Amino acid sequence: MIFEPSLAFAMGANGAEGQGNPITAFIPLIVMFAIFYFLLIRPQQKKAKQHREVLGNLKKGDRVITAGGLYGRIHALNDDILTLEIGDNVKVQTNRNYIAGLAETETRPVSKEPK
Repeated sequence: MIFEPSLAFAMGANGAEGQGNPITAFIPLIVMFAIFYFLLIRPQQKKAKQHREVLGNLKKGDRVITAGGLYGRIHALNDDILTLEIGDNVKVQTNRNYIAGLAETETRPVSKEPK
């Protein structure tokens, strides 16, 4: 005789064993969210807060680097527009939000003398 499983057999007592507490199904999701929060979301929020503080404390004479990679010294400040001096008598204007941070090192002009 060939055994042919039927729908009634599949829905029998063995199929009903997986019915447990519904909260236990959400525990892995809650753990994954906690991991993402502490490893990704929270550090990003801290970094954004520090960046906002740096932008809020900018003053004339600070050396900064822009998001485009330009190093310069703040020559003038308006509400959202900064005038940066990036060379001798070379000034550019940029939006305050495009300042990546304070420049840690002093840049030196490139020597024009051949080696």
